[in-house]
Amino acid sequence: MFITFEGMDGSGKTTQIAELTAYLRQHHHRVLTTREPGGTAIGDQIRAVLLDNKESAEMHPHAELLLFCASRAQLVGQVILPHLQAGGVVICDRFIDSTYAYQGYGHGLNLDTLRHIITFATGGLLPDVTIFLDISPRKALERRAKATLFGDEYNRLDDMALPFHEKVYAGYQNLILAQPDRFIVVDADATPDVVQTRIRAALAPYLQLPMPPSEPPRAPKSSSKQKTAPIKKKAPRKDNLS
Repeated sequence: MFITFEGMDGSGKTTQIAELTAYLRQHHHRVLTTREPGGTAIGDQIRAVLLDNKESAEMHPHAELLLFCASRAQLVGQVILPHLQAGGVVICDRFIDSTYAYQGYGHGLNLDTLRHIITFATGGLLPDVTIFLDISPRKALERRAKATLFGDEYNRLDDMALPFHEKVYAGYQNLILAQPDRFIVVDADATPDVVQTRIRAALAPYLQLPMPPSEPPRAPKSSSKQKTAPIKKKAPRKDNLS
């Protein structure tokens, strides 16, 4: 099963992924965790150019897009697909939806063009489930500023102004409404323990996990019903776009 985490920087993805990974391993799932950009030796070099280098501040959005997708292509072929094909669970911190949200809605790149480039890079691979940690852009930026102050790694996107992050957040909402069967929205404006309980409750039907006592995660505002039945399909999910 392929699980991705999405959300604004500062939504708590890193913490929640670590907690969920430990929990799934306790329940005998073979879990591989990775992140974007990065996750491979080649991808980590690309990550350094994309996010960690303050000298990359003037990077053109087209170059940014292609670097993200180059890292993703390596990660899918070298790490994600082999583990999925062996029957394991993959948890990835960001995937294709980040490209649509940040490069598409944030930078204003053409979404159809993005779709073709992303599909080429991934071979059409889609997550089975995407957990969206929902927090306002303003609060996310406040969290990131505090985390960076206390030693978290610098991210070039931290320097983007609030209006950019608001466009990214609005983009995520559009993506969620368009694919409500894949997204699970979890209110992340709570303590880490509460957020983790909500995530476990949301994933319990998919991975045959015990249901913790919890309020359910918020469903996308759509007429389509949120998928709740376990995923039985063994093959990695593919995007059938031409």
